[in-house]
Amino acid sequence: MNPLIHNGGCLCGQVRFAALGPAQNPHSCSCKLCQRHTGALTATWVEFPRERVTWSGTPATFRSSAYSSRAFCPRCGSSLGAIDDEPTVALLLGCFDDNGPETLKPTHHAYQDARPGWCRGSE
Repeated sequence: MNPLIHNGGCLCGQVRFAALGPAQNPHSCSCKLCQRHTGALTATWVEFPRERVTWSGTPATFRSSAYSSRAFCPRCGSSLGAIDDEPTVALLLGCFDDNGPETLKPTHHAYQDARPGWCRGSE
């Protein structure tokens, strides 16, 4: 197994990805867009240049902002990531087959204050 190839996919297996590393900008985000996209108070992301991500199956997309579209499985609805207008694909770490490598550990947390007060400070 090549440690620089990160494989993952959706809940039903219809959409899979292979991302050639190294991963860039591993971070957590608690903005309202991330919360609504994932259904969680915090999303954890890693980014890759678009040309380093290949898909098996085609994710559906929803235009969520002026610069990005959210990607999800058209069959099971699993959130997969975001495909930005810039040549960047941000993948949700929970979709990875192996999300344990230290190189995927978030280095910062954006919009921490968007979480409810009872959740702040707990990671």
